[in-house]
Amino acid sequence: MDLDWSADDLAFRDEVRSFLDQKLTPDLRRAGRLMTSVYSDHEASMEWQRILHERGWAAPAWPVEHGGCDWSLTQHYIFSRESILAGAPSLSPMGIRMVSHAITAFGTEEQKNYFLPGILTGEVFFCQGYSEPEAGSDLASLSMAAVDDGDHLVCTGSKIWTTHATEANWMFALVRTSRQEKKQVGITFVLIDMTSPGIEVRPLVMTSGEQVQNQVFFDQVRVPKANVLGKIDDGWTVAKYLLVFERGGGAAAPALQVMAESLAGAAAEQPGPGGGALIDDPAFANKLAEARIRTKVLEILEYRTLAAMAAGKNPGPASSMLKVLATELSQKLTELTLEAAGPRGRVYQPHAASPGGPIAEFTAPADGYVSGEPWEAVAPLRYFNDRAGSIYAGSNEIQRNILAKAALGL
Repeated sequence: MDLDWSADDLAFRDEVRSFLDQKLTPDLRRAGRLMTSVYSDHEASMEWQRILHERGWAAPAWPVEHGGCDWSLTQHYIFSRESILAGAPSLSPMGIRMVSHAITAFGTEEQKNYFLPGILTGEVFFCQGYSEPEAGSDLASLSMAAVDDGDHLVCTGSKIWTTHATEANWMFALVRTSRQEKKQVGITFVLIDMTSPGIEVRPLVMTSGEQVQNQVFFDQVRVPKANVLGKIDDGWTVAKYLLVFERGGGAAAPALQVMAESLAGAAAEQPGPGGGALIDDPAFANKLAEARIRTKVLEILEYRTLAAMAAGKNPGPASSMLKVLATELSQKLTELTLEAAGPRGRVYQPHAASPGGPIAEFTAPADGYVSGEPWEAVAPLRYFNDRAGSIYAGSNEIQRNILAKAALGL
């Protein structure tokens, strides 16, 4: 495995850096640096998508004929890494990184021609309708009913933890079209117009105070069969294909390295229990050193996976391994950041951050006053949001089961 970039790779890296330097405004950088979760401020995210779309870089992983880039896997990794290091806000993954790939693989020509251009421009904005109150990690237990009625499926039930349902005008969802012996059979993948009669969205207030997640209720919502992706009763096949893109496809290590380096700098300024700087406290310094080492290990593992894919090999259970390592390391770093923030990290100051959604029942000071540094105000929000990291995209317990079976043969 050669971990050195080629001359062409370095030239591409310089091109990406130049673009980011020119196009990332201070407001966009602030939105990226002060994110409280994996989701950027919605307006900043859409503005950055518009800028990327103008350059032709909004969806580089798509097939070229649909607006993607003819990049090598190494170039994809470099672009992801440099964007994170520059502080670019993230794009909502539901459309560009997730359902678009399912539409490309399973959609009709009419579906591709309608949805893909709209996803690129942001005119079509998707949310994901998977989890239900009684079907989370065991997704195949879902029960939202879709009854056959001629040219339509009539959907009744609810979805929960639906990110950005208040902003989305479309949802990709799994619904139950039949009951069969194997619960994975009888599920259908549908694209639902969120303006359809019978849909009600209720925001959920998270522990951080943000309203990013929602519960969505469906009361006899009519969905044209033309909006079925794949075959009726075979939606589990589409869902499994899409899940590969939900768990992987980016560089997690750079963001964690930025977090660790920023924390080290902050700890050098914070008072420690012995009277010196917090970074000089052996207990804290050891925990931070371990986390920084793990970010380097994660980076090497991402490079190894990249090298395997570039050689045409199947990375196998690597996506599960990287998902576990990245999310648990992120949780560790948010814990250390909250510890470093000390008493100021207990103050609720969401106006100092760039949350991924509206803040419920909070009025910012008229003068915008913030007690302490912005990172201290962001620390508790990131901590609470990051608790979900080991659950979404398949809980880490499930990922460990996959690794035990696929890698260890247990």
